[in-house]
Amino acid sequence: MRHRLPFGLRVMTGILAVLFLMAAVPVSRMEVRAEGETATQEKPEEEKTEEEKAQEALQKELEAVYNLPVQSNELKGWPQGPGTYGDSAIVMDADSGAILYAKNIDKQEFPASITKVLTALLAFQYGDMAAQVVITPECMNCLGSGYASIGLQEGNVISMEQAMYAMLLASSNEVACAIGETIAQSQGQSYEWFLEQMNATCRELGGEHSNFVNTNGVHEENHLTCARDMALIGRAICQYPQFFEICQTQQYVIPASATTEEHVFQQKHNMLLPGDSDYYEYAIGGKTGYTTEANNTLITFADNGDRTLICVVFRTYAGHVYSDTRALLDYGFSSFKKIPIVEKESIEEVEEIPEEAYVLLPEGVNFDSLEKTLELDEKGENLATLSYTYQDMPVGSAQVRVSDSLEDTGKVVFSEVDTDKMNQPEGKKDIRKPLIVVGIVSLLIILILWFRINQLKKRKRRRRRRRR
Repeated sequence: MRHRLPFGLRVMTGILAVLFLMAAVPVSRMEVRAEGETATQEKPEEEKTEEEKAQEALQKELEAVYNLPVQSNELKGWPQGPGTYGDSAIVMDADSGAILYAKNIDKQEFPASITKVLTALLAFQYGDMAAQVVITPECMNCLGSGYASIGLQEGNVISMEQAMYAMLLASSNEVACAIGETIAQSQGQSYEWFLEQMNATCRELGGEHSNFVNTNGVHEENHLTCARDMALIGRAICQYPQFFEICQTQQYVIPASATTEEHVFQQKHNMLLPGDSDYYEYAIGGKTGYTTEANNTLITFADNGDRTLICVVFRTYAGHVYSDTRALLDYGFSSFKKIPIVEKESIEEVEEIPEEAYVLLPEGVNFDSLEKTLELDEKGENLATLSYTYQDMPVGSAQVRVSDSLEDTGKVVFSEVDTDKMNQPEGKKDIRKPLIVVGIVSLLIILILWFRINQLKKRKRRRRRRRR
């Protein structure tokens, strides 16, 4: 005789089985078709127009780029960041240097006009904003077909401050070249010296994959950088408030002078344009870039009142450069929290940690899982940089004061990591395993009870038969 579980037990068992299956099988990508919708039959290849073929090819290319690996998503316990329609992208915290999102961040790319952020950094470091900037024949030679210009002519003279607005707002290529020439001359050097300083500055900031050969980003095959290097450059320019004043200007006028006509130009970064569909309330600065070879490039600075993030995207397809940046910045603001270093650090050799210093961590990563590196300052004075990484991903750093016991300069690595706590949220325990155990035990108890009840029923039937 076939025995079946009581209806209530069958329902409970079924629910538990479905829950375990859902937990065990990861959901990757689901396609949902509305009720009544039927699959569209694809045209034969020979019946497609050239436009349809081109659109199909573009769609395949977009999907391939979007599905490129995101290295930060592969970190254990790290929140999953969005895909992008560009080859590479990064989100970096401006204060701590923490990298929150990484997609091919060391891949060399053509930067196009975001090169001008580095040119601006050197202009702030070396330049006098009241100095005269002269447009030379060499400046005009960089202008090819379709390259950005405000229409200056050879012999025009503007101030360095006006030149900075023309370069950062209007992306003027002739002006970027003139800025490099002017600063080099003020140092008694040539334009090539300025290019050398661009590369040297990038290296000093920690950049290792760049080679700048001009000041404006006009395409040259060996003019290259990467997302990480550009974010480091962006972090350095945050020291100069005037950069953000320029970037947030909606319209600027260079008045007519004895040598120059009046020039008027507007903001080009859509995320800084109130009323634009791409406007982003937290955006405080940035620079656009485009060449045929580079496609769209963009660097954006955003501040939500708690932290400042830098987002860089490279080789992004038209129509996606702003939406990708928005998605990345939203991810950076919502998925991480500040952990004050002074409250967590216990290295004996570290005597003083700034109260404002922090690391940025997601909910799934504990401070105890970080690797620490202490790099002593070559100048002495018992100063050092204390850096933190999580599976090689930088999550923050601070300048600290150390004891006299660390006399020699160099790096000291503290690599003792509590692997048992690597994936537990700060201040919380991992309850997934106990829940699974409870579920299994509950299922076993249900089955045992059912068998016991079934056995009792059989005994009762046997007794009734004997009485008859």
